[in-house]
Amino acid sequence: MRGNLNYRHLYYFWVVAREGGIARAAARLGMAVQTVSTQVRELERALGHALLKPSGRRLVLTEAGMAAVRQADLIFQLGEQLPTVVRDAVSSPGVRLAVGISDGLPKLAVRRLLEPVMHQRNLQLLCHDDEFEDLLSDLALHRLDVVLADRAAGPHPNLKLYSHNLGHSALSWYAPREMHTVGRRGFPASLATLPLLLPTTHAAVRGRLDDWLRRHGIQPRIAGEFEDSALLVTFGASGMGAFPAPEVSHDELTGRYGLTRLGPCDGVEEHFYAIGTEKKVVHPLVRLLLPGLR
Repeated sequence: MRGNLNYRHLYYFWVVAREGGIARAAARLGMAVQTVSTQVRELERALGHALLKPSGRRLVLTEAGMAAVRQADLIFQLGEQLPTVVRDAVSSPGVRLAVGISDGLPKLAVRRLLEPVMHQRNLQLLCHDDEFEDLLSDLALHRLDVVLADRAAGPHPNLKLYSHNLGHSALSWYAPREMHTVGRRGFPASLATLPLLLPTTHAAVRGRLDDWLRRHGIQPRIAGEFEDSALLVTFGASGMGAFPAPEVSHDELTGRYGLTRLGPCDGVEEHFYAIGTEKKVVHPLVRLLLPGLR
């Protein structure tokens, strides 16, 4: 593009395209036909492409013209919304919180972790689910305000990060109701007779679960492994197998998903952390998430 785009020229062209001709556009704009025609030619010169071409006694859009109209539609539709957006921003300013959710964190626990901020007036909550290390990079680039994870951030050569302990939850084994009788009889040894669903090694708790199974002499029959804990629960609820989950989600697992608790995964806990880039937390909503700072 030659030089900066003149949006007034673009607007005149947009009206021409919508009205179907320069004369009709000039009448709508209350301008001379020659003035509108000159403005369109200036836009074509700036873009380096013809936007209109003659077809009989009328002008039609070229390929470049059709592309320009599509972009102009977006630009001027947004412009029409600007007064409303500004008015709403002034009358009810939003409070934005961008949260990274580690892929290893049980999704049913996330809602409970965010509970302290959920009733904030005009909350604008943005949740981004990704791998742990990628989230830390986004945090360092200030694309996120905080990262919720199942582990603390380790030493990093390029990032200065602070991990805040949000607490922990014991784990229990849950299963579809049709597996309840078999699963409860002789628990936990009965787990060897059931298909099991487990988180992948993306989850910090996976190693502790493997140790627990070995400690109880259980050779697991693994029917599925999931990076996404929400998928794990969905497949478990559909009847695919029994699985471990934090007891903090017990009410949702038994009520919403109709699952049954087989027994405790004694000694195994899910840990929750909020990770930020500042030792002294200044974001008001992040402060609400942290015990002792509310």
